[in-house]
Amino acid sequence: MLLKNAQIYTMEEEQVIKGDILIQNGRIAAIGHVETEDEVCIDLNGKRVYPGMVEAHCHLGMEESAIRSEGNDVNESSDPITPQVRGIDGCYPLDETIVNARNAGITTVAAGPGSANVIGGTFVAYKTYGVSMDEMAIKNPVAMKCAFGENPKRVYQDSRIKTRMNVAALLRETLFKTKEYLARKEAAQGDITKMPAFDMKLEAMIPVIQGELPLKCHAHRCDDILTVLRIAKEFDIKVTLDHCTDGEIIKKQIKDSGFAAIVGPSLTHKSKYELANKSFKTPYELYKEGILIAITTDSPVVPQEYLPLCAGLAMKEGLPEIEAVKAITINAAKILGLDERIGSLKVGKDADMVICDGSILDPQTTVYHTIIDGEIVYSKA
Repeated sequence: MLLKNAQIYTMEEEQVIKGDILIQNGRIAAIGHVETEDEVCIDLNGKRVYPGMVEAHCHLGMEESAIRSEGNDVNESSDPITPQVRGIDGCYPLDETIVNARNAGITTVAAGPGSANVIGGTFVAYKTYGVSMDEMAIKNPVAMKCAFGENPKRVYQDSRIKTRMNVAALLRETLFKTKEYLARKEAAQGDITKMPAFDMKLEAMIPVIQGELPLKCHAHRCDDILTVLRIAKEFDIKVTLDHCTDGEIIKKQIKDSGFAAIVGPSLTHKSKYELANKSFKTPYELYKEGILIAITTDSPVVPQEYLPLCAGLAMKEGLPEIEAVKAITINAAKILGLDERIGSLKVGKDADMVICDGSILDPQTTVYHTIIDGEIVYSKA
């Protein structure tokens, strides 16, 4: 397929190119002036082409639309420590929310368990087109979910958790046990008689301890964010700061940590105390500090198709337009460790893109086509 006469917003160094895009075998084969007679040609007549949008934190497909408990698989709230559960096992690929997302140009999301638990289980990154989550997934697992602050306290207040101190203690205990469990496995050197008893929870946490899988840390308030940074330093593990509502208050500490922030959802009511400082200005303040940022809907908290609207509102509060687009494309891909495949328009990358008649951040813009892996998966009637 050859897309002709487009304004191409690459999210690479040469940010805007007027020209053509050649797609072959699901990848971008050429960008610029392309001459070929062997491909299906679509003349875009100056329409804009953006990378397919990327959501770095959501629960898309895990809390289904228009039903209640039957389709709600977000939180396994039987135990505050459930690293062994996997988001891919609770994600329904045919839910209408996924259709709405791809029709709006969101082509990849990272979805997984919610924030009821101290450790909630693994996230999966998947493309928003298909009928089999195994085929839609492009990285599984992509992160291990954990949560700080009000949610674990509220869900387990009648049983195991009364304070933020115990939230942190339960996470530390699991990390310490994982280190010990791994050391015993390594010392056994394959001798089954010396191996520790199998523990599915600790097995799931080994990639976290080894630095192969980041902790995806739900943290709104500044003290909770600082606890995340403290624990990350203690155990030398990778984390992302998901929500980061109070990020502006401690932006220096976040910058010094080197960790990225996934900010939002900001298009909601301040429904609890730890959201008191929620603002669309936060992405701009963190960007000015030099922190890698992405913007999240946390869907279904905000419907997934409003991801570009959230980025547009952050632009209204000061975030430069190109940075607002990066926050829902290449930055999100970098945070997920998928920027070699998605998030920008570059030769060799997956042919995921959205074609529209104006800025993707403008709610009046019309999406004409969504393309995933070189296939048109949505066209405006």
